[in-house]
Amino acid sequence: MQVTDLITADRIDCNVEASSKKRALEALSKLISDSEDTISTNDVFDSLLARERLGATGVGYGVAIPHGRLKNTTQTLGAFVKLNQGVDFDAADRQPVDLLFALLVPEESTDEHLKALAALANMFSDSSFRERLRNASDKDEIIALLLEWQSAHPN
Repeated sequence: MQVTDLITADRIDCNVEASSKKRALEALSKLISDSEDTISTNDVFDSLLARERLGATGVGYGVAIPHGRLKNTTQTLGAFVKLNQGVDFDAADRQPVDLLFALLVPEESTDEHLKALAALANMFSDSSFRERLRNASDKDEIIALLLEWQSAHPN
């Protein structure tokens, strides 16, 4: 599973203002629904929020990987936001989250979901990569960083 297969430039946003976990999830939901005609912002938000209620998706080091399942899609979709200021995401290390990568999979997906989560967790475990993402000023820089990561870490 390649991270760049999950995301497009129109599902990346930098310098996002979000005062809470809910607002950050709303920003991600809007990015995804704006790029997919068959998916509503509410459906995406409801899916991400339902998963959050099962357990926090803050993985530590200022990173969260909110994820969920959607009925109206046949493909796995990703979106990335970099917040201006970190928000509480109930991460185990208690650090505020400012880097969020949302993952939505088709409702019946299983293996693909787990592979994508593993790839994202691996990518975000790299401290220098996280720092470079935090220093990126626009979506083109973020896409370049994702492509660079992918070429240095194939499968």
